[in-house]
Amino acid sequence: MKTEKYYVNSNGRRIKLLVLRPTKHARASDMTAGVFWIHGGGFATGMAEMVYITRARALVEKFGVTVCAPAYTLSWQAPYPAAVEDCYAALLWFKANAWMLGYDPERIIVGGESAGGGLCAALCMLARDRGEVDIKYQFPLYPMLDDRDTPSSRNNHAHVWNTRRNHAAWKLYLREKYGTDSVPPYAAPARQDNYVNLPPCYTFVGDIEPFYCETLNYVNQLKAAGVHAECDVYPGCWHAFDMLAPWKRVSREAAARFEQKFAEALEKCAKGG
Repeated sequence: MKTEKYYVNSNGRRIKLLVLRPTKHARASDMTAGVFWIHGGGFATGMAEMVYITRARALVEKFGVTVCAPAYTLSWQAPYPAAVEDCYAALLWFKANAWMLGYDPERIIVGGESAGGGLCAALCMLARDRGEVDIKYQFPLYPMLDDRDTPSSRNNHAHVWNTRRNHAAWKLYLREKYGTDSVPPYAAPARQDNYVNLPPCYTFVGDIEPFYCETLNYVNQLKAAGVHAECDVYPGCWHAFDMLAPWKRVSREAAARFEQKFAEALEKCAKGG
């Protein structure tokens, strides 16, 4: 596997992109998918280099895909819509340079963890509505989707992420929009009222973490709109358990299940599904 660094302009900002791909360049007949993977960190922290500890790195090694990880603008630097617009600009670049990067531009998959999962969902909505990129599949893992309290995000004191941190993160990301009814779905995808024609989805989540309810709600909304969507729930697991405790049996199980679902998505992409 090799890593390359590129830059793209987004509304006057210079955004770094890390591209991970197999060392051996694929022949045109062997082109596989391109995976656009967005890091987490509550919109306020994190970096593109986190791709090395995410589910995405193994996809390059095991499936030969090309992965692009954008260093989007963090919320302490600029609020919404900076992050999602940066991701969209990077996604357009990723599609435009597909052949150079060694993947088929008709097989674009988007994913991410936590806030990156929320940006993944928002990006799928933005891409559908702007009509410039056809995203074939989405993997928003334990995504940060709802700026409002849910039964699981209210009074939550679990490890890693909790109610206090969640409120602080949304306030910084939304600024004056926080706590109002004017929050658009590209900022908080749980605000979406039209889930038709979004990409098929797979995700997983722990049942004691804040994002448990909003993750299940997102999957149920997709299903109600006729979109294929699945979610695995891991009892007793806290936020980002698979990344932060990869040695645990449940983390290994979640990783294996994710890769199984990714393989299924690749097969569907290859068949044009």
